Amino acid sequence: MQDGTKRSNISIDSEVEIVQKNHQRTGELTYGYVKRILTKSSNHPHGIKVQLVTGEVGRVKNILPEE
Repeated sequence: MQDGTKRSNISIDSEVEIVQKNHQRTGELTYGYVKRILTKSSNHPHGIKVQLVTGEVGRVKNILPEE
């Protein structure tokens, strides 16, 4: 599993687990596919912010391996 703090590890349609802003305290993960990458910088210590195809926005915690 790759680290979600580097923008170069994430691409459109990547399979990821994110933490939404309202779940930051609990750390609850949301699973989905990346529609848009919202963070402009190449790194972010808390994870790159993305939008999933379902519309949810959050910071990437895990990048799931491609089959």
